[in-house]
Amino acid sequence: MDHSSSSFIISPYPQSIKLDKTLKLGVMASGSGSNFEAIARSIDEGELNAKIELLIYNNPEATVKNRAQKYQIPSLLLNHRDFPHRKALDRAIVEEFKARDVEWVIMAGWMRIVTEELLKAFPQRVINIHPSLLPSFKGINAIEQALDAQVKITGCTVHLVDLEVDSGPILVQAAVPILPNDTPETLHQRIQIQEHRIITQGIAIASALQRS
Repeated sequence: MDHSSSSFIISPYPQSIKLDKTLKLGVMASGSGSNFEAIARSIDEGELNAKIELLIYNNPEATVKNRAQKYQIPSLLLNHRDFPHRKALDRAIVEEFKARDVEWVIMAGWMRIVTEELLKAFPQRVINIHPSLLPSFKGINAIEQALDAQVKITGCTVHLVDLEVDSGPILVQAAVPILPNDTPETLHQRIQIQEHRIITQGIAIASALQRS
């Protein structure tokens, strides 16, 4: 049985939004970048009217750079260890994105807490995806938190970012049932399937809300 099919999407906004204007995106990632690729693929297939102007990654070992190369998207390493503090890193990120006229910033597995340097430069235009049904299970190890709490349903959330960790207005969520024999790995795989479904929806919803 395909248990991913029992998942469902939750949002007060339409699930299908067509954008008249091409969005200029800047994406930030720290790991393998499967959500980055979901966005790039959605753009390639004509589902999302957008262009990724730049991928910034902070981990030299992050394989997301290979996905960027696959889609011929410019990428840049800004190793957080090269900066004295978070604000300095965020200032460098803002400088790179502004140089490319980026309009929306997408945190697609960005494992750093952002500061007001980024949020003031892109007010209400920074989007994050988190592997839980927020406001439950904020922070790191959200999947392990859900399993430890023995809840029956978890999921993922796309939301606008503010200064509080994993907070800000929710754009769209997908609920994923927790199965009796789930491990962090098996649950993560099913949540990731839903992340790939809703990340582009969240971007389209956020853009539509800005225009309304």
